[in-house]
Amino acid sequence: MKIALVVTGGLHPSGSEQVVPAWLWLIQRLSAANEVHAFALRHLPEPAQYQLAGATIHDLGRPEGRWAQWKALHRALTTAGPFNVIHGFWADPAGTLAAVAGRRLGVPSVVTCDSGEFSSIPAIGYGSQQSAPGRAAVALACRLATRVHVTTRFMETRAASYAAHVARIPIGVDLESISTPSSRSDGPPWRLLQVASLNRVKDQSTLLEAVAMARRSVSIKLDLVGEDTLGGKLQREATSNGLFGSVTFHGFQPHDAVMRFYRSAHMYVQSSRHEGGGISVLEAAAARLPIVGTRVGHVSDFEPHAAVAVPPGDAHALADAIVRTLRDCLGRRTISARARQFAESHDANWTAQQMLALYESLKRPQSA
Repeated sequence: MKIALVVTGGLHPSGSEQVVPAWLWLIQRLSAANEVHAFALRHLPEPAQYQLAGATIHDLGRPEGRWAQWKALHRALTTAGPFNVIHGFWADPAGTLAAVAGRRLGVPSVVTCDSGEFSSIPAIGYGSQQSAPGRAAVALACRLATRVHVTTRFMETRAASYAAHVARIPIGVDLESISTPSSRSDGPPWRLLQVASLNRVKDQSTLLEAVAMARRSVSIKLDLVGEDTLGGKLQREATSNGLFGSVTFHGFQPHDAVMRFYRSAHMYVQSSRHEGGGISVLEAAAARLPIVGTRVGHVSDFEPHAAVAVPPGDAHALADAIVRTLRDCLGRRTISARARQFAESHDANWTAQQMLALYESLKRPQSA
């Protein structure tokens, strides 16, 4: 099968910086027995072509605006094609352009909605549903796509009103890249971990409030791993909350380096206001960490058997859940074991198999 993937970026030739690891895991497996080409709409400063994870990457060199992106993508697809399927990741712009290309070229298309496509959070100005152009782009992508793909039940319920045909396939992790200790010694101090960019959607402000409350009852250390997009705002909040010495900001870390944080942690904590899925949650599950977090993405799907979930933005509820879970040894072991089972049965190998089955099904007349 000849497969075209359309992404905004995330496939840097280094293979380690400016990449989405889950996409690389998927591409590597799809490429094992198929010809895979990936088209990046706006990543490198100049157009380039290179090999990565077994696929040919066509970086289009940051064409300005949707029309220029469409012309560059159509030209590249036509030159490298023909393809059996075109798969766009995130509705705007990659998914929309992939779906349009599929219609124009007579090829089945898949659009992955795994971000803020169906969300509107006015308090932080987040979500495609915040604006008329955003709503139009999502509606167009879902209408033109042969199949809309989501990674969680949480997103599946939201996609139902936009698309008649929705496929739910979690994008799994590479289990071999996530080594876990044979055993973990309990705290105190208890080490909490979050791996995510520091931004308003991930809502680490609520997490810092929750940690400040929780540490009145238990001894806690929090590791935050991710690029700071807020100019030191959270560091100042940590100081004002009296968390000096209890929170460490590690900044961006390459994926290999992140693994040591999963190994040393006692708990993974999600504080996001929204997640389409949340690959870090699956990595934490693979690392056998108990997961406490907000009721979005995979945490929403996991509760109550494989995670403890609370409403987004509720620092009191998050603090209470952290303390209760840390004090419940059997509960921690139970939810972490069940989360690990999910990660094992829905790993990167499984995802690739499911994606290929989806692509094959679109070739059948009754599924078109």
